[in-house]
Amino acid sequence: MRYVSTRGNAPVLSFEDAMLTGLARDGGLYLPEDIPTLTTGAIAGLAGRSYEDAAFRIMRPFIGDSFTDEALQGIISNAYAGFNHDARAPLVQLGANHFLLELFHGPTLAFKDFAMQLIGQLFQDALARRGERVTIVGATSGDTGSAAIEAFKGLEAVDVFILYPHGRVSDVQRRQMTTPTEANVHAIAVDGDFDTCQGLLKDMFNDFTFRDEVRLAGVNSINWARVLAQVVYYFTSAVSLGAPHRAVSFTVPTGNFGDIFAGLIARKMGLPIEKLVIATNQNDILHRTLETGAYTKSGVAPSISPSMDIQVSSNFERALYYAYGEDANAVSDQLNDLASGGFQVSQGAIDWLRETFASGRASEEETMATIKATHLRTGQVICPHTAVGVKVANEHLGDTPMITLATAHPAKFPDAVAKASGQVASLPERMARQFEAEERVTRVTGDLGELQALIRGRLSK
Repeated sequence: MRYVSTRGNAPVLSFEDAMLTGLARDGGLYLPEDIPTLTTGAIAGLAGRSYEDAAFRIMRPFIGDSFTDEALQGIISNAYAGFNHDARAPLVQLGANHFLLELFHGPTLAFKDFAMQLIGQLFQDALARRGERVTIVGATSGDTGSAAIEAFKGLEAVDVFILYPHGRVSDVQRRQMTTPTEANVHAIAVDGDFDTCQGLLKDMFNDFTFRDEVRLAGVNSINWARVLAQVVYYFTSAVSLGAPHRAVSFTVPTGNFGDIFAGLIARKMGLPIEKLVIATNQNDILHRTLETGAYTKSGVAPSISPSMDIQVSSNFERALYYAYGEDANAVSDQLNDLASGGFQVSQGAIDWLRETFASGRASEEETMATIKATHLRTGQVICPHTAVGVKVANEHLGDTPMITLATAHPAKFPDAVAKASGQVASLPERMARQFEAEERVTRVTGDLGELQALIRGRLSK
């Protein structure tokens, strides 16, 4: 299995090398040269299997010879051992034809655990075999950072630096990043928004001298292994509702586009997905792009669903690659224009995107109203991000079962949930103790040189 960059000017890599590299050296994102497909029989054969067994069967074709079957099975088993639900990703029914996919039963109560716990185990195995160490730098709008720190804390071959926008994550999200005591993990509060953090991350990857000096690696959703891990729960949930013998639809609350892009990969692998619905909050650049054909940044307004407060959706580049018929030059031209504020998607590409995805948005008021209405009608307490998904999904219901991804536990956003529903969503005891722990965090400006100096000074010797 070979991996190529969306911009066409980076080395072709194996799965392992693409995983350890993260962002391609030409600034693009890695994708498989070809997408393996599963037969109808193979998809049907996932029914009744454990999540771990399904994950092995779905991911194995993408791995090539980077990991043996035995090693991959052990990695998957270790990755999901800390989840507190035997189904790992259970379905809960909201209505006659509407289901929630609960993705918050992992260690940090967010869907990012499915990918990050797996990638932590993959990194550990690969680096131990190679006798190497790396420096992981990630940018987060809330949940990626805590999931990364949880997955990599204490590992000998890895130093982890997580950038998050100062004052723009929830208290629970912040404390999950700032209270771990392991010396190899570092929480960095950046003055600015998530796009500021993501811009610094990309600038570090594009500074090849620094990148090579510190052996920089990335675990944001730019990392293909993250996307691959998320493909699995599309299959397991769809099979639970009758796939491949009947189609399903998915609505995905998304900011950086990684989670819904995983749904596109599942469809390309043969899963019968009728609709892939993008759900955005008030920072609705993805919805606006599908409506207007113009990808234009307009600034980020802080919201009660902070993990979606994004205007530069990195994984949208992967969708553009397919929309432009895998023409890397066209993708490069479009992304070069983004530096000046945005770009106009070509007619052929926007037609492809509109045929592939539907979309919708939820205002702050609509998000709050959905939290309240969902609790009154079903007894389910949902987080603001999930509420964005439920609101948009309700606009796209039909004869095909709709699965809305519940991306985080409501206890991670207690103030918004309590205000909307009157319900207090309690954290597990192990997380409640974080509010008594000392925080360890460094605040920085958006200066690249300052950040690089900090990272150099903190690396394990």
